[in-house]
Amino acid sequence: MPKQNFNALRGRIETITLDSKAIANNVLGDPTERQIAVYLPEGYDQSDETYPLLVDIVGFTGSGLAHVGWKAFAESVPQRVERLISERRMGNVIIAFPDCFTSLGGNQYINSSALGNWADFLTAEMIPALESQFRVRPGAASRGIFGKSSGGYGSIVHGMKYADHWGAIACHSGDMAFELSYLGEFPKTLMQLARYGGSVESFMTHVAGGRKVSGGDMEVLMMLAMAATYDPAPELPFGVRLPVSSQTCELNEELWARWLAWDPVRMVEEVEVQANLKKLKGIFIDCGSSDQYALAFGARRLASKLTLLGIEHTYDEFSDNHSSVDYRMDVSLPFLYKALTNGAGD
Repeated sequence: MPKQNFNALRGRIETITLDSKAIANNVLGDPTERQIAVYLPEGYDQSDETYPLLVDIVGFTGSGLAHVGWKAFAESVPQRVERLISERRMGNVIIAFPDCFTSLGGNQYINSSALGNWADFLTAEMIPALESQFRVRPGAASRGIFGKSSGGYGSIVHGMKYADHWGAIACHSGDMAFELSYLGEFPKTLMQLARYGGSVESFMTHVAGGRKVSGGDMEVLMMLAMAATYDPAPELPFGVRLPVSSQTCELNEELWARWLAWDPVRMVEEVEVQANLKKLKGIFIDCGSSDQYALAFGARRLASKLTLLGIEHTYDEFSDNHSSVDYRMDVSLPFLYKALTNGAGD
């Protein structure tokens, strides 16, 4: 059983609210006002020191706000960071925990005409807001982004597409090799939707009217959110268009290609993506060898391609699955700190 961290924070949490224009295009009716919890390290108020900025983007069904709260037999991310600092494995940082939850259960942190322009929210709106209100070191070279699962996906894609905003990234168990991680979910999604006449709108009415969300319904929500991310159809209910036929589950190759265009294993073959990754000061990728979504195979493929392309990175496969692996931040957070500070404060 993991040891409970009973330590009170030596730093503090401040919460700001950002009224976003970037996500005002979402068709879900989700609010544009979003909270961002900000961890400020011990001594922040007593000095004029500046700090590297880390941004924590979380997995599906999560919110950054959940990562600052108490956990049984575990640690909040701020507690973890302070422990790592006390162990002299990293130095002080400011960490932002944005709330990017959507009515479909989350998003993949890229721009979507259905879910909202979440990449713009993070880069064009949140970063300037943080720089104007807190003593973060200016410039991409002092910023890192990290996350697990959907957050891991968002982190690697931000490194691939938005390297002008980030100095280092850490991808824990991120979505990739879509033919392995998603194709098997479509039959289950269609069978669940069939209980509601195959209607996404009827299914969402059922979810909204229930007292809890079942495991099966949560899996459907995830696939609907993926569809609204990779191939948004804002003219349809909830912006969802699945790339399979409702009766036979046959792939529509044209629609599926739009999903695959966002697969990191394929994206890395683009010259512009390679150039962006080479700008970064640090790339950390890991995955559990028993990941139940088969993500280890995609991570291996991506790491192999990065090696062949001569793109410096760290790939660290570990013996576990997709669940309850926050302890991996004990590896990634010091990695990000060292990359952003050139090893200062070790």
